[in-house]
Amino acid sequence: MTAANHHAVLTRAAGAETASDPSSVMTLLADADATGGQLTSYRSRFAAGAVGAPAHFHTRASELFYVLDGALRVLVGEEVTVLNAGDFLVVPPHTPHAFAAAPGHEADVLFVFTPGLPRFDYLRLLGRVMRGEADPREIRESSERFDNHYVDSPAWRAALGEAS
Repeated sequence: MTAANHHAVLTRAAGAETASDPSSVMTLLADADATGGQLTSYRSRFAAGAVGAPAHFHTRASELFYVLDGALRVLVGEEVTVLNAGDFLVVPPHTPHAFAAAPGHEADVLFVFTPGLPRFDYLRLLGRVMRGEADPREIRESSERFDNHYVDSPAWRAALGEAS
């Protein structure tokens, strides 16, 4: 893509759309359609210990995490670690990953997908499911559309204290 094919994207805080569920608020910054497919970005603020996403992978994009504040527990492959404020992580395509606010900590995280994926409709759907306004099957049925493929991770279940 040349410079003539795209333009600057500015999202003002006061005008940014938010999507929320009982444990997080997501500020939608720039979706793929606004960036000519170069990236998608949003900011999520998680309540203390809130689960952000179960184990999943993407086939078409890398997912970047930048922790603005707090602490985020993440799974990458089968390794679980904690990212603190200022830490940056890039998860390449086909790599299982998951994330949650670390126990006893809130987390404020900037997410970027590159190349961009149309994620905002997925985040809106996720919020509706978490609030009980939509059927969870809609998430599973949208895996190809949103390039969000869920997998089982014994390491992540153990980190969350879930039974096998």
